[in-house]
Amino acid sequence: MRKTTLSKLKKLYREGEKIAAMTAYDASFAHWVSDAGMDVILVGDSLGMVVQGHDTTLPVSLDEMVYHTKMVQRGNQQAWCIADLPFMADATVDNALEASARLMKQAGANMVKLEGGRRVLPIVEALSDLGIPVCGHLGLLPQSVEKFGYHVKGKDRNSADRLLEEALALQEAGIEMLVLECVPSVLAAEITCKLSIPVIGIGSGQQVSGQVLVLHDVLGLTVGKTPKFSKNFLQESASVQAAINAYVAAVKNGSFPDASHEVG
Repeated sequence: MRKTTLSKLKKLYREGEKIAAMTAYDASFAHWVSDAGMDVILVGDSLGMVVQGHDTTLPVSLDEMVYHTKMVQRGNQQAWCIADLPFMADATVDNALEASARLMKQAGANMVKLEGGRRVLPIVEALSDLGIPVCGHLGLLPQSVEKFGYHVKGKDRNSADRLLEEALALQEAGIEMLVLECVPSVLAAEITCKLSIPVIGIGSGQQVSGQVLVLHDVLGLTVGKTPKFSKNFLQESASVQAAINAYVAAVKNGSFPDASHEVG
């Protein structure tokens, strides 16, 4: 398989083909996810919950993100690899530059992702000016759950307008892609329409440029309550590889997510 590039992702976006993304945290799963033709692998700080057993993503360190990104890139054959900047790694511009350099140069990530809107604009600009591809993240922000909790974001007009303004500002600052988490589908569609970059949804409806899910949710390995926006693809598949293949196909043909996965 040929390596997926940012140019290829932008081509998929321009041509209206949905972008399929999924998390992975080690070489074996990265191999299976990549082999399914996944466009994007996200090495998410969600590993703090699904791999390490924490209640939130906050305890995940930069060293751990570097370690897991290295493992993923050993198994990844062709997908574009995005690595999360963990909690407080983007507290300052200098911190974010150092963390991004480690994730890309030392661990082999193709892009970094950071959470937030107005606060991170100077960081996005600094990273983009240095040629570092950046993915934004708006809506539910897992690194801010101690303050804001796990709730759908943008349900009222004021908060919806603020999210739209932040999305446009992030694009102006230089992000190449945006993740929208737990945003009402109508708002997600509006943001997607207003932006000129791919918008990847998780719990944000179908009218976005693509979807991302946590690997463990796709395989029914979730500990505790499964998110409403997710789906266990292994229930109807004969193997792990078949389940991941089915997820890619469902994203590409638009059958996932459907109305049953709406969160707000």
